[in-house]
Formats: sequence, structure tokens, C-alpha cells
Amino acid sequence: MLARLVLAAALALGAVSGAAAQDPDVIFKKSTVWRALTPNDKLAVYGLDDPDIEGIACHYTTPERGGISGTFGVAEEVSDISLSCRQVGPVKFKKKFSQGDVVFSERRSLIFKRMHIVRGCDAKRNTLVYMVYSDRPIEGSPKNSTSSVPLMPWGTEMPPRCGEWLNG
Repeated sequence: MLARLVLAAALALGAVSGAAAQDPDVIFKKSTVWRALTPNDKLAVYGLDDPDIEGIACHYTTPERGGISGTFGVAEEVSDISLSCRQVGPVKFKKKFSQGDVVFSERRSLIFKRMHIVRGCDAKRNTLVYMVYSDRPIEGSPKNSTSSVPLMPWGTEMPPRCGEWLNG
């Protein structure tokens, strides 16, 4: 019976960790709490490209726990995550999308908590809107951060209208 539970937990963790379309790039980390014998708590800055829209990149900062639980990957991370997204080149949509589509998702605790970066379109202002939040099945977190990316000309290329790429 115990072997079945361990196998089920391992399979669930594998399914959760494989949900991300890409691994974010570590830009840098900065220690916030010093610990004598175990790794320090840190703030980590990551960068990633929108997988469905060329020319858009996001950076987010998230706390990472050190200590023994952080070392073994079992610490529950807090939900304080900041987000900044920008146009970094000509914008090209690869496919249509829906309001609130997940751009990136990762586990923030051993089993229950996940962080999500989602995307929407403010068609009136031709602006992509990104939001980061964390959830938990029973008691979600209202902590979130939002970043807006107005679609602008790049060189001689005029930007597409994000509203034309919305499903529905």
C-alpha cells in the first residue's frame, strides 16, 4: 500500500513539473536571509518569452526559500511574485488565444500550490495584459501582479491588432 502511494505521488509530481512549455532563464538571485549551515533565502529573477507571441518577453521575481526544506524542494513558497512584460521585437502571433490563457505555470509547493502567468488582450487599446498569481485548491491567494504591453511599431513593421487573434 505504501509503495502505491509513493508511486502515485511521484507520477503526480512528474505530471505537474512537465506542464511548463519552457524553462525560464535565471537572470540573477540575491540573498535576503542568511542561514549558517543551509542555503540562504533568496529573491530570484527569471526571464521567459511568450511561447505563442514572438517579440514579447516577461521577467518575474519570486522568493525562494533556503534552509533544509528549500534544499530538498519541499518548502511551500510564498505568493509574493512581481511581473514585468515588454515588447522586445516585432510582434508576430503564432496562433489564436483566449482571454486568460496560461503562458507559464510552475509548482510552488510539494503538491498543492502553483504559480501561473496568464495573458489577455485589451482590444480597445491594442495592449496585451499579463497577470501572475498563485493558486491552491482550498485557499487561493489574492496576491498578484499585472503588466501591460502596448503593441507598437517595430522599425517599419506595424503591429498586429491583438483583438484579431482572440478566440470567439
